[in-house]
Amino acid sequence: MKLSHVAHMGASGSFRERLSAMSSKPILLASVALLASAALTACGGQQTASRDNVRAVGSSTVLPFAKAVAEELAKSTPGIPAPIVESTGTGAGMKLFCAGVGVQHPDIENASRRMKKSEFDDCVKNGVKDIVEIQVGLDGIAFAEATGGSNMDLTPADVYKALAKNPFGKPQTAKTWKDVNPALPADPILVYGPPSTSGTRDALKELILAKGCESDPAMKALKDSDKEKYEAACTEVREDGAYVDSGENDNLIVQKLEANPKAIGVFGYSYLESNADKIKGLKVDGVVPTYASISDFSYPGARPLYIYVKKAHLDAIKGLKEYVGAWAKSWGKDGLLAKAGMVVAPDAVQAASLTAATDFTTLDGASLK
Repeated sequence: MKLSHVAHMGASGSFRERLSAMSSKPILLASVALLASAALTACGGQQTASRDNVRAVGSSTVLPFAKAVAEELAKSTPGIPAPIVESTGTGAGMKLFCAGVGVQHPDIENASRRMKKSEFDDCVKNGVKDIVEIQVGLDGIAFAEATGGSNMDLTPADVYKALAKNPFGKPQTAKTWKDVNPALPADPILVYGPPSTSGTRDALKELILAKGCESDPAMKALKDSDKEKYEAACTEVREDGAYVDSGENDNLIVQKLEANPKAIGVFGYSYLESNADKIKGLKVDGVVPTYASISDFSYPGARPLYIYVKKAHLDAIKGLKEYVGAWAKSWGKDGLLAKAGMVVAPDAVQAASLTAATDFTTLDGASLK
């Protein structure tokens, strides 16, 4: 459902109906209108619309966890409707989140990577000045194939040579995995993965492709001498059909792998775990993506997951504080999120996240890259 539709629904829905029902009590009506006006002003001066649901956008990887917490909140807290969660990809979600304050803008951004400094600056420019950053758990960039696949053991260098648009600054010529590494099978390179708007794509570039690229000392040196050339050589993905942008629907990648045992998929570990009867993880640097290898960061593709909360909306949007509180109740070792497949963060990270979710401490943009 589009955001514009939600704003329209909120404007004509239950909030106005409650005000209408009180029309026989002018003093009370005036008081309620004043309070509503103040609350919405705190949310960006929008006094002509409201909505009853918390709205979250962002990562497809975080999506199933965000939905699980939303459903649990609705079950356990009568009177608070389930938050509406949209899968837009982390990058696209950041743009929506940072566009401004007010009921037409999301309250929460779900992210499979940390916010970038440029995104933080964009938020501030648009009046989103107080942002709460909460790490909710861990995930891994999983490489997977059908259960009857070839059991390749890849390295970041193998993946980089196979997927880079211009590996080591030269035109891409590899057609098969054997072209990349003689020890690999002569199967055609066909990888289904996330789009450029996805945090999973960003993590693929930062955790795997860049690491593979920097196996060449000249490329590693280029990172400091010419950042633009480094980015082009080390992180741009080929566009000739060997890498297939599969949108924000990770379940579609699972279906593609089932249909083609020689194809490889890239997505969050939780999708691998929840589809273990259909697909299996591939080793990277000899390490299989598992709960244990991600939690101790021995798996190269391990990464943190976040939610970002708009502080200006906390008092104006019904249920927002409770939803954040529901996340905090869900991320422990025996919590809802672990049961749903999320890898639990270390104790120290959980403690810091609980403080952020309780005190709503704001993010210092100087700590971002």
